Amino acid sequence: MFRTRLLALCLASAAVLAIVTGPVAAQRGASGPPEHAKVTPVNNLPNPYETVRNFGPLPNGRKWGSVSAIHVDVDGKSIWAADRCGTNSCAGSDVDPIIKLDSTGKILKTFGAGQILWPHGMDVDRQGNVWVVDARVATAEELKKFPNAANKGNTVLKFSPDGKLLLTLGTPGKAGNPPEAFTEPNDVLIAPDGSIFVAEAHGAQFLDKPEGPSAVGRISKFSADGKFIKSWGAWGYGPSEFRGPHSFAMDSRGRLFVADRGNRRIQIFDQEGKLLDTWYQFSRISGLYIDKNDTLYAIDSESDDNYNPGWRKGLRVGSARTGEVWFFTPEHVSKQASGMGGVGSMGEGVTADAQGNVYAGEVGPIQGVTKFIQRLKR
Repeated sequence: MFRTRLLALCLASAAVLAIVTGPVAAQRGASGPPEHAKVTPVNNLPNPYETVRNFGPLPNGRKWGSVSAIHVDVDGKSIWAADRCGTNSCAGSDVDPIIKLDSTGKILKTFGAGQILWPHGMDVDRQGNVWVVDARVATAEELKKFPNAANKGNTVLKFSPDGKLLLTLGTPGKAGNPPEAFTEPNDVLIAPDGSIFVAEAHGAQFLDKPEGPSAVGRISKFSADGKFIKSWGAWGYGPSEFRGPHSFAMDSRGRLFVADRGNRRIQIFDQEGKLLDTWYQFSRISGLYIDKNDTLYAIDSESDDNYNPGWRKGLRVGSARTGEVWFFTPEHVSKQASGMGGVGSMGEGVTADAQGNVYAGEVGPIQGVTKFIQRLKR
C-alpha cells in the first residue's frame, strides 16, 4: 500500500512540476486583474494527511466557536488558538478566548477574557509572546446588548506567554489609518528582527469597486517597540494592490508572503514593500504558514464556482522556494458549506508543528480546530 502511494506521489510531483513551469510561471508578476490569470486548478494531488475533526475538546461543557487565529508555539509542539467565545463574537462573553493546547489536545492555558471582540489573526514571536488581531469593532446590535463592547476592536494586541497585555497597536473601538488606528486588520506577523507587519482590511475582499470605508488594501510596518515606519498598498486588482490581505507568512529569506484573498493570489514582498513575485497556484487563500524548511501551507476555505471557478476548497502544501504544489487535502463534509458557499468545509487559519502535523482553525458551520496528521512524508 505504501509503495503504491509513493509511486502516485512521484507521478503527481512530476505533473505538478509541469504545471508550475507552464501557465503558473507565465502568470508570475503579471499585471491586471488576477481573475484573468489562466492557471490550471490544482485539485488532484496526493493527500498525505488523516483528517481529525474536533481536536482539543474544551472543559466544563464549553464549545468551540469560530477560530481563524491559530499558530504553533515556539516549542514546536504546542498550539495557540483564539476562539470567538463559543460563537462568532466575544461581545458580552466572560470566557478566555486565547487557548494553548498540547499535541494531544489537552488545554494548557487560557487567558484574554473581556479584552478581545473578534480575534482573527495570530502570530507567536521568538520570545513566545502571543500577538492577536482584534479585527473589527462592535456592531450596532452588539452595542445595544453589550455597551462595554464599544472600546474594543480594530487593534493588534501583544500578550506575554502568561497572558499579560504588553502592547496595543491601534485605538480600541475606532477605525482609521496607521499609526493611530486600523480599519478591520486581518493579520499580524513578527519578523526575526522584531519588526511588526499588519494587514488591512477584511471587508475589502467583498468589494468590486473602491467604495466606502472598507476600500482599504494596506500593509503597515512598525518597529519592534511599536513605532510606525511605513505603509504600502491600496485597494485594487493590480500589482501591490489588495482586496483583503487576509494572512501573512515569512520564508527563510525574509520575504513577506501575503494571501491576497479577494484577488485569489499570493503577493510576495521584501520587508520594505517591494513586490518580488505573484503566485496563483495555491488558490483563494484564507490562511498561510511557512515552516523553517520553507514548506508552505495554504488553506482555502472559500472557493466555489462563483468566487473561484474550477478550484476546490482544501489545504495545499508546497514549496515557498520554488512555488511547487506537492499535496492537496480536500474539504471535509458539512451540511452547510464554509466560506462563500460551494461544497463542504475547510479551515480558515492554518499552522503546522515541528513533526509536520497541520492544524486548521474552523469558521462557520464547522467550528473549532481540525488536526491533519501526517501519514506520508515527501
